Amino acid sequence: MVTVGMLYYRKNPLKVKRAYFCAAVAKMEGIEFYYFSPRNVKFEDKIIHGYVYENGNWLQKEMPFPDVIYNPSSLKTSYQKKLYSQLKKIIPFTSHPIGNKMKVCKIISKIPEFTNYLIPSNKIKEPQEVFNAIKDFNKIVVKPLKGNNGKHVRFIERNGDKFDLVEGTKRKTIDEAELHLEIEAIISEKPFLVQPYISSRTKDGLPFDFRIHVQKNGSGTWVTTLIYPRIGSKDGIISNISSGGYTGNLEDFFKREYGLKGYDIQKTLEHFAARFPKKFEAMYKKQLDELGIDIGIDENKKIWIYEVNWRPGYGHRGFAAAMNTIPYAAYLAIQKKKEG
Repeated sequence: MVTVGMLYYRKNPLKVKRAYFCAAVAKMEGIEFYYFSPRNVKFEDKIIHGYVYENGNWLQKEMPFPDVIYNPSSLKTSYQKKLYSQLKKIIPFTSHPIGNKMKVCKIISKIPEFTNYLIPSNKIKEPQEVFNAIKDFNKIVVKPLKGNNGKHVRFIERNGDKFDLVEGTKRKTIDEAELHLEIEAIISEKPFLVQPYISSRTKDGLPFDFRIHVQKNGSGTWVTTLIYPRIGSKDGIISNISSGGYTGNLEDFFKREYGLKGYDIQKTLEHFAARFPKKFEAMYKKQLDELGIDIGIDENKKIWIYEVNWRPGYGHRGFAAAMNTIPYAAYLAIQKKKEG
């Protein structure tokens, strides 16, 4: 029997919903599964005090090292990161990083089929680059090179001799000197990039995008787990769920927003989801296991790639995602055994 261990920074699996989904799927598939955090590992003895889900409860048991490790979270401390590296040398991991937003842009720019979907992006080295972008595009977005959930994303638009700046639902109008100081402050803390703003809004003026969740299945083949629209608040500039947005049904959304043309746009999106992951993965040395691709559609019905994430999260589709996560982990373990 294949054993899959789920490595997560939280000690208690009760606080990690996806752990339950994975345990349930593993039970159905005849795969042994347990959850563990770095402090559970006794490396010298090759023993892990992991949590096994039995009869509705998580029970801690002494377990051997697993055949494969599902690693859906970033680890926090230096101890956790050191242990992560030690385990990675001897046990296959399911997930591998794809790099920050600029690296992803450069990767996609090398795939001719998808370059037309890329939003022009530049890393901000000094505030003047932001002013240059405003001059070129009038409306721009400034976002961290690393980060998720739409945090610290800023929308900037020229307003006469001043500038409107929006972060989340907070809006203010500032002058050039104030904007210069704002940009100087944020890029001193972490790297940011600047892009032209792509207006992707519903008939009612709400910002929206689509999350495409693709995964490897039990045969090691890319499949589309789910595509769904995310709709934000009217005062916001992004549609992220954690920032007050909500999700909708794909077909209903296209019918409501695009009428008879909705079917063709939906098929374009589905076709993109089927083609993109395999060609994107081919640009990396490591195998990828899942991607969360955020797509916008502008007023001309043109598709744009907002972001590509390597740990997209489960959200409300937890069981459907686990139906691919666990069989793929078992597939990796079997392949490793075949290789000797």
